Amino acid sequence: MYPLCLDISRRLCVVVGGGRVAERKVKGILAAAGRVRLISPVVTPGLSDLADHQIIAWFCRPYSRADLDGAFLVFAVTDDTEVQRAVRDDARAAGLLVNVADAPAWCDFQVPATIRRGDLTLGVATDGKSPAVAAMVKGRLDRLFGEEYGWLTALAARLREQILAEEPDSERTRMLFQQLLHDDLVDWLRERRWDAVRRHVEHVLGRPVDFDPASLTKENP
Repeated sequence: MYPLCLDISRRLCVVVGGGRVAERKVKGILAAAGRVRLISPVVTPGLSDLADHQIIAWFCRPYSRADLDGAFLVFAVTDDTEVQRAVRDDARAAGLLVNVADAPAWCDFQVPATIRRGDLTLGVATDGKSPAVAAMVKGRLDRLFGEEYGWLTALAARLREQILAEEPDSERTRMLFQQLLHDDLVDWLRERRWDAVRRHVEHVLGRPVDFDPASLTKENP
């Protein structure tokens, strides 16, 4: 598998199936600002609630080939092998990427077990061989990487904008970021020691900086 991060914002993703796995897929798509077309005669209460609030489009019927029209990605998550096969065949015939639950050999892509900390995303994948291992590793990462890493990402992004606005990307710029991203910075953020963060950044840059802790924590909960 070739790892990549895919922008699906406002793109249509078709999910065939209405069980708990389908609900997880749908929530993952919505978290990435994708649009969802759900095909299934029966769905979980959670999916029904999303449809009732018009967050997703639910078509309460069996799958048909036309359901894939306009799709960017396709997910087959039913417990019927024949339906799974039909979705896979139709998607590939239409040149669409398809993910088939519990059938790694039929998949064009896998969805990693994911942790999000603001704009920082950590993903764990096993090429579909062992979701249990992926879940175990995800659990460990979840404990190791707290909300402070989202704040760190937001802070680094803002500083990068300021630095690049003053001078073009250069070896000095790279050196500045190596100095800024000191290991202690993560501890200071975790402990909300904002004065220590400010002093460190200003020491590295050699000037005062525009630093608003409230905006970091508000935008990256």
